[in-house]
Amino acid sequence: MPMPKILVTCPPMLGMIQEFMPLAAAQGFELVPAQVTQTLSQDELCALLPAYDGWIIGDDPATRRVFEAGRAGRLKAAVKWGIGVDNVDFAACKDLGIPIINTPQMFGGEVADVALGYVIGLMRQLFEIDRGVRAGAWPKPAGRSLAGKTVGLVGFGDIGRSLARRLRACEMDVIAFDPGQAGDGGIAGVQRAAWPERVGECDVLAFTCALNAHNRHMLNAAVLAQAKPGVMVVNVARGPLIDEAALVDALQRGQVRAAALDVFEEEPLPAASPLRDLPQCIFGSHNGSNTQDAVRRASHEAMQRLFGFLRD
Repeated sequence: MPMPKILVTCPPMLGMIQEFMPLAAAQGFELVPAQVTQTLSQDELCALLPAYDGWIIGDDPATRRVFEAGRAGRLKAAVKWGIGVDNVDFAACKDLGIPIINTPQMFGGEVADVALGYVIGLMRQLFEIDRGVRAGAWPKPAGRSLAGKTVGLVGFGDIGRSLARRLRACEMDVIAFDPGQAGDGGIAGVQRAAWPERVGECDVLAFTCALNAHNRHMLNAAVLAQAKPGVMVVNVARGPLIDEAALVDALQRGQVRAAALDVFEEEPLPAASPLRDLPQCIFGSHNGSNTQDAVRRASHEAMQRLFGFLRD
């Protein structure tokens, strides 16, 4: 009997797929790496999935249409690699009888490390200095001290709490916004507020929350108008939390001093995006969780959960 075949479309896991394939084979499963940079399209997935028994999902459009196509073939179960599930139609899976789960709390520390790096990079203009030196200059911009500054932390789950601990270690004040989490997470000095109250007090707005139907474009022109002039924005969560057109306008006017974005409304970032023309911005490639240690941790969890579904 042939091994059950599992399609892998998650880029971080694909980057280390040669390590995971023999581990899967030893348990009687074949991992098949997709040819993808960020995500496959619905049409591509509909063509591929019927030939597979399982699917380890990245940020692909895991829609009802896609799951229906897979279910019409061999697809029996799926796992969403990582935390965010905004791209996955769980209701469709329930209707179609496809077991599915994600892998939460796998890399809160890793994403928080990147977010803190962005905060420090923006406050001290480290990336601007780097670019200047590479261009043959010797820039010495006067940055901002971290101690005593206030970070508005949007999202107080695993990543948010991990970032709050790091910010507090830097002597920064933290105002946490998250209606789904109560208290200070055991982190002394964390204050709570309802979004967008107290936005005007924040020197930095850092997004670490999940995307859902209620918070798309939660940072928009109206909220930016309430923000402190010269506020900085960091997003290591999901691109559509921010209205990029409004952010671009605020950056061009100086209302927002700088932004560090690991995620975007459209990924990869389009070549024509006006964000590319703003040198005060730092860009990532939706890569905040991607360390070897975290990828191993999340990938082993995803495989074991999927193998369990397929054995049942």
